[in-house]
Amino acid sequence: MVRGKIEIKRIENLTSKQITFSKRRKGLLKKAHELSVLCDAQVAAIVFSQKGKLYEFASSDMKKMMEQCEIYRSGYFHAERLQEEKDVQDLKNEVTVMVNKIERLQLHCRKLMGQDLGSCSVEELNEITIQIEKSLTLIRSRKAKVHEDEVENLKAEIEGTRELVNDRTTLHEMSMSLVSENASSSSACENMNISDVETDLFIGLPRSQV
Repeated sequence: MVRGKIEIKRIENLTSKQITFSKRRKGLLKKAHELSVLCDAQVAAIVFSQKGKLYEFASSDMKKMMEQCEIYRSGYFHAERLQEEKDVQDLKNEVTVMVNKIERLQLHCRKLMGQDLGSCSVEELNEITIQIEKSLTLIRSRKAKVHEDEVENLKAEIEGTRELVNDRTTLHEMSMSLVSENASSSSACENMNISDVETDLFIGLPRSQV
């Protein structure tokens, strides 16, 4: 028969709690003993009941095993603490290096601007002069390029405006020509209508109608 899955939660009933504690405690200590025998392992288990009663199992001397555990814990936490201290020191060193780099860059920028030059040697002043001249060359080249682009854009705008004016002039001339042609056509049509009118004059009595 398959046993149903038991939900792991606090047992409120006191009797059921005591029975479950007794069974599980015995099972735990039995498993600890089996593990020590099967795998030749050093196993120790300590259980305190709700009332504070001690139950324990040790595959060898409990006191020696506790001392061994304490030594291991001390060494483990000591190594962990040393690693944390090393990590903190590494971070401090990185921060110091970055601060020094920032200070050197700030000093270099001030020297390029003509400040704090009192401690500069002739060689360093020559290097600063060369850097400034290179920077000026790049700035002038960029400035010339910007001016050239602005002139080209202005020429393009002027050319576009000129074409627009020409197009408007052409359209105006075409519209005036069409108006003139329409006016000429209207005058010709009126003259043709007047010349085509015929007048019949009949003298005598009117014809009788049958």
